[in-house]
Amino acid sequence: MHYTQTEIEGLEKIYRANLLNAISGYKPANLIGTISKSGQTNLAIFSSVIHLGANPALLGLIVRPAKVPRHSYENMKETGFFTINHIHKNFVEKAHFTSAKFDRNVSEFDVCKLTAEYQSGFLAPFVKESKIKIGLKLVDEIPIKLNETILMIGKIEHIFFPAEIVGIDGNMNVDQTENIAISGLESYYLPTKLASFPYAKPDILPGFE
Repeated sequence: MHYTQTEIEGLEKIYRANLLNAISGYKPANLIGTISKSGQTNLAIFSSVIHLGANPALLGLIVRPAKVPRHSYENMKETGFFTINHIHKNFVEKAHFTSAKFDRNVSEFDVCKLTAEYQSGFLAPFVKESKIKIGLKLVDEIPIKLNETILMIGKIEHIFFPAEIVGIDGNMNVDQTENIAISGLESYYLPTKLASFPYAKPDILPGFE
């Protein structure tokens, strides 16, 4: 199949959204934990977490336009902290339904039966059921004028993970936790490790055919 830009813009809304969310391939599926100044917790599934750098350790998160209430965004702005929690096979359905539009005073932790956990004095809640979790301080936000989304940039303050999934070189075998990926808006996948190669250098190229 082939769609031009004009044809893409003319597609039915839901079809277009599903197609364009899937066309980039597998994306990380994460639960974002936040809390308001009044103590109201919030949990929401995101597929837009991106690595921005290791020194300093930064991750980015795209939030949709703040034309309607965005509880995760509002909490990040209020308190300056948030958590990123990996999703695993055993609670993927619960994670998916955090995307429902609950009222401001309803916690997705409660209705989706996930456990808010506080560690190391960090303000924002982690997901207890998650085996890989990250605590971040909001350090910048960059508005994207083309579609009014916002890039939220967090500096990593804490990481928690099982020691046995990390090699001596720091590489993390996330597939050992039955870590979930997402494609489109509502389809989830269980990726497995395919291969591992040495650091790429011009003088060690294999004999490609």
